[in-house]
Amino acid sequence: MKTKTISRGIPITGVARDSIGADLGITAGDCLLAVSGQYPQDLIDYRYLVAGENVSIHIRTREGREFLYEIEKDYDEGLGLEFASKCFTAVKRCRNKCIFCFVDQMPPGMRRSLYIKDDDYRLSFLDGSFITLTNLNAADIRRVIDLRLSPLYISVHTTDSHLRSRIMGNGEAGAIKERLGQLAAAGIDFHAQVVLLPGINDGFYLEETVMDLIKYWPHARSLALVPVGLTAHRRGLYPLKGYDKRQAQRLIRWGQGWQRKLRKRYGLTFLYMADEFYLQADEPLPAREYYDDFPQLENGIGLLRLFYDELAELSLPRLLARPFSLTLVTGVSAAQAVGKLAQRLLEVKGLDVRVEVVANKYFGPAVTVAGLLTGRDIVEQLKGKELGDGIVLPAAMLRADSDVFLDNLRLQDVSDELGVNIWAATGPRALGHWVWSKGGEAQCKNP
Repeated sequence: MKTKTISRGIPITGVARDSIGADLGITAGDCLLAVSGQYPQDLIDYRYLVAGENVSIHIRTREGREFLYEIEKDYDEGLGLEFASKCFTAVKRCRNKCIFCFVDQMPPGMRRSLYIKDDDYRLSFLDGSFITLTNLNAADIRRVIDLRLSPLYISVHTTDSHLRSRIMGNGEAGAIKERLGQLAAAGIDFHAQVVLLPGINDGFYLEETVMDLIKYWPHARSLALVPVGLTAHRRGLYPLKGYDKRQAQRLIRWGQGWQRKLRKRYGLTFLYMADEFYLQADEPLPAREYYDDFPQLENGIGLLRLFYDELAELSLPRLLARPFSLTLVTGVSAAQAVGKLAQRLLEVKGLDVRVEVVANKYFGPAVTVAGLLTGRDIVEQLKGKELGDGIVLPAAMLRADSDVFLDNLRLQDVSDELGVNIWAATGPRALGHWVWSKGGEAQCKNP
């Protein structure tokens, strides 16, 4: 952390109510110039610098006036300042040219941020995003170790050095075992993922990868196997195919053998397979115990299990004050799960529920998860249909903490085009609470 300020400063986008920052009169639009005389390069530095009991902050207001505040507070008490980005300096970009890169397969017209190939260890620690370790210099590694930035989330793909270099288009990618060993030796934990490419990094190479990774236990905390994502926009890119039903079934059988051994040895499943493999194989999801503490939930592993568990525990009223009709919107892969939710909702007298499955025209039919549906696909496929008093769609279709779809359409845009109210729900429990409280205009009896 350098002892300096910069003329532009770090823009403050919000200040929490009843916080130290609010008490000082700091507002959105002001800039943070320094903390205790040092310029934080990211949110990690900022949190470290403001953790103590005595802190000074240098602020420039939106009008250009500068103030230096000396603060006495409880240890680890925050200041309530919010920032647009968690990286105050430039985000570290990806240096790889992976043959399966999803960004290379995206059509134009989406949110600008989706075309940025970030590969930043800071975001891995703060947000759980996966990194490849191919762009870390000695100072980065030293900072990870010195600040104990653990756990990290690492895209391994294979531990075979030659194969990893080839599929990632980067000669430096082959040093994966050396990098993982360095982190583990320093006590840095990590979660790993393998994007599986049929006939390329599965089979013998996958067996080798699992054997290599468990050597780093307990610092290697989990391994996720996820299928390669292929869109309809792969012209000129490396020819790849996805898994078919039989391949998915074989992979599950193979994985179950490893899982039995690993649970016996470590008391954990450790090796987790994406929900898509079970859907592709037309096989039941594992029991909840299989997922342990859901270490790879953000990777799509265990989402369906949580959905079904919430559905089994769903509390609903017996009837509504007045008739109300809903349309549940989902993607192809979750159609069966949402269909079961609709059946459960139909037990409420006065509530009519139907399901609309929206195909992904934007990315192509091979992309079936609801989270990658666009607002335009929803509009084009539902326009003119009877949608009742409103539609409910999964919150995963929208950018986190916003109402924006992947193609920049907003929830209100879709609502206006379809001429119907729209609500976003995080799952069966949230939808059940909504039915209890309002059901749109209707009030539930005996909540």
